[in-house]
Amino acid sequence: MAHLPQIKIPATYMRGGTSKGVFFRLQDLPEAAQVPGAARDALLLRVIGSPDPYGKQIDGMGGATSSTSKTVILSKSTRPDHDVDYLFGQVSIDKPFVDWSGNCGNLSAAVGSFAISGGLVEASRIPEHGVATVRIWQANIGKTIIAHVPITQWDVQETGGFELDGVTFPAAEVQLEFLDPADEGEGEGGAMFPTGNLVDELEVPGIGTLKATMINAGIPTIFVNAQELGYTGTELQEAINGDAKALELFESIRAQGAVRMGLIKDLSEAAQRQHTPKVAFVAPPADYVSSSGKAVNAGDVDLLVRAMSMGKLHHAMMGTAAVAIGTAAAIPGTLVNLAAGGGERSAVRFGHPSGTLRVGAEARHVKGQWTVTKAIMSRSARVLMDGWVRVPGDAF
Repeated sequence: MAHLPQIKIPATYMRGGTSKGVFFRLQDLPEAAQVPGAARDALLLRVIGSPDPYGKQIDGMGGATSSTSKTVILSKSTRPDHDVDYLFGQVSIDKPFVDWSGNCGNLSAAVGSFAISGGLVEASRIPEHGVATVRIWQANIGKTIIAHVPITQWDVQETGGFELDGVTFPAAEVQLEFLDPADEGEGEGGAMFPTGNLVDELEVPGIGTLKATMINAGIPTIFVNAQELGYTGTELQEAINGDAKALELFESIRAQGAVRMGLIKDLSEAAQRQHTPKVAFVAPPADYVSSSGKAVNAGDVDLLVRAMSMGKLHHAMMGTAAVAIGTAAAIPGTLVNLAAGGGERSAVRFGHPSGTLRVGAEARHVKGQWTVTKAIMSRSARVLMDGWVRVPGDAF
């Protein structure tokens, strides 16, 4: 029996924020994978090492967590006033599918750097020293992201003193602006609040009725109160991820909320849409010790947030969920805003399992509707390895 040899595909393995992923230029992919479809999905699954019934992704580039089972495809943008098109694929660890339904805010921090290094940004837009402004079209959700990438001698500067909780070593700061972050194409009415309410009563079988803020901003997110679930908001990963009943509870909330938000038509569709919506629980400030052993004092934060990603409690905070947090915090009356003490605010610092994060948002109430013009946060990014990934020739 003849066996096809492995093929080599140019790729870069990058950290962006508190996530890692494999980055490709569209032009470098095999021809069959340059268009959306089964061949592309099969290729990316094989690159990452999924589906893996062992849940380890040993035979691929994935790291067996939602934060490290990620892929990015970039190309020069054909859209006016944009430099690069950014497509994100969240690869399931144990199932044979790639979820294209949302963005990864953390990896967004690496997109500008990769685009510059990969020749996808016009050389005239890159200064000798200073900051390059990269205009990104986020193709999954049809939104614009502006990345401010530090430059030294015309090259991306990756090293620096910026510290990000959830990342072990300091690096150069990359500021991100998520413009008009409400996902207006999602949900029943296509609005930031798809039900029309800042707070809803969400019926969850086996639990009862929960208060919930369901918002489309950054990524569709369902916020609930920690106290209603019997939590304090100070929980770390092991408190949730080792509890099968807790995971089932959050998946039930996620599925019911997805139906209410109009993201799916019935509960059976939830399993094929793992990346969105997210579920997060919020609580007022409290003292706790982060996963690294760092003490977080109640006075250091405005509120506490814990978020689920791909069925598990996230080790820090998804970048897109941070946009949702910042947006909801800026709108008086949401559960996020109330947990932070209520009132108007243009920025919020929240505690997550790895430490704290600050995110700003500009919200306006116009003609009875809330709009957000931008959300801003700082992340960092770094190339970990570049060269080629190899996959069996019959993998796609």
